[in-house]
Amino acid sequence: MGLLEVKDVNQYYGGSHILRNVSLSAELGEVTVVLGRNGVGKTTLLKTLMGLVPIRSGSIRLDGQAIDRATPYERARMGMGFVPQGREIFARLTVQENLEMGLASRRAGTPIPGELFDLFPVLRQMLGRRGGDLSGGQQQQLAIARALAAGPRLLILDEPTEGIQPSIIKDIGRVVRMLADRGDMAIVLVEQYYDFAEELADRYVVMERGEVIASGPGSEMAARDIRRLVAI
Repeated sequence: MGLLEVKDVNQYYGGSHILRNVSLSAELGEVTVVLGRNGVGKTTLLKTLMGLVPIRSGSIRLDGQAIDRATPYERARMGMGFVPQGREIFARLTVQENLEMGLASRRAGTPIPGELFDLFPVLRQMLGRRGGDLSGGQQQQLAIARALAAGPRLLILDEPTEGIQPSIIKDIGRVVRMLADRGDMAIVLVEQYYDFAEELADRYVVMERGEVIASGPGSEMAARDIRRLVAI
């Protein structure tokens, strides 16, 4: 059993059936990539994982424990970290204050882990700078570091390469691979940039119209021509 197990999840917005019997798993030490064209339900899936939108039926289990009814902050305390699409950092807070917000689920006074500055050295130089004054790539690094601050066992990333310069994309890919290779974290990555996704994927899931239409080991993506399934 994986750290995360999603089975037959259905989710609705009003009368619209958005997720249709979606099942997937995420293992410690692996990157599970979720692919699909725009509007197929990928972001909704991640929001259901974090408890930001409710599911109608099905189950979500973290380390064997049902979390279907857990609130987002309860899921964070259980070891889930989320980097939303668009980063959503606190623009008026400093880099340090943004990182401290990532520790909200931890005991008061918990220090910012020094490892974050090893992963993203630029943040150490900008601790006193407001988040809104950072470049898009620096904001994305801050958003990932904020999610990592509390030491999650499951890291969920929603399109981390969106609007980011190539050099930062390489840095983010390096960090994601390094985090997975440590073996104590599972990573779920939604991504539109196919080459980035294929390079990182230990396993993949392809969605279409709210359903999973293909899945398997990342090593088989090229042979199965997964790029064709997600081409716009």
